[in-house]
Amino acid sequence: MEYVTLNNGVKMPMEGFGVYQVPDQAQCEQAVLDAIASGYRLIDTAAAYMNEEAVGKAIAKCGVPREELFITTKLWVQDASYEAAKKAIQLSLGKLGLDYLDLYLIHQPMGDYIGAYRAMEEACREGKLRAIGVCNCYPHVLADICETVDIVPAVNQVELHPFFQQENALALMKEYGVQPEAWGPFAEGNHGIFTHPVLTEIGKKYGKSAAQVALRWNIQRGVVVIPKSVHKERMEQNMDIWDFSLTEDEMKKISEMDLGHSEIVNHFAPEFVRMLHGLKVHD
Repeated sequence: MEYVTLNNGVKMPMEGFGVYQVPDQAQCEQAVLDAIASGYRLIDTAAAYMNEEAVGKAIAKCGVPREELFITTKLWVQDASYEAAKKAIQLSLGKLGLDYLDLYLIHQPMGDYIGAYRAMEEACREGKLRAIGVCNCYPHVLADICETVDIVPAVNQVELHPFFQQENALALMKEYGVQPEAWGPFAEGNHGIFTHPVLTEIGKKYGKSAAQVALRWNIQRGVVVIPKSVHKERMEQNMDIWDFSLTEDEMKKISEMDLGHSEIVNHFAPEFVRMLHGLKVHD
């Protein structure tokens, strides 16, 4: 495992385990336990995933010292204001059974997210949050946030995979010292990524799968990845990406797979924005 040092000096694993779409509490708890046993130390959840309690139970049972784990959760749109964010941070800490979080992110830049970020800055200064950041911020939004806040986001978690590479977004993050983190590093299984001929052919050379090549490609771009699986064997395979490196030619071949847009979500669609505002994660 390799680590990246965030802009505030905090060290973050370059590969983690995501629990998106694992709402079943027992299954989620077991998946996190299996992930930690497989060597993962970064666990990524969110208030909107409705499984913070399950993640917390796994953390308590795993036997790994708290300081060796890197726990991330996220603020939902419903709580995007200064006062609501203060309460949401405490609610997530309580559900996870933790005294502090290693990384706390604004899940979607909607509502009064600047007000929410001010609350996150306060919690960071108080030691409740070791690092703070954002998700799903396209370049113009990230630039506005960085020019507005006191603590520049440590991380921007966005969709990054061979079919949506966002090189312009990565360039801006580098300019501001914001660490890119990939959600959906497997494109949520679209475009036949697990059997894609380009990735499969490259993988043959190293005895690796198309999935492992896709993860390694992002890692070599300096991107943190958080693949998800509820199968321990797959978790172990996803972790087995640290004993090979892609050549410049192989990286170039993968770069040519870029479609230049997301086919998973359209953040610019008014109906999508309304849907996110309508989703409530608590009373």
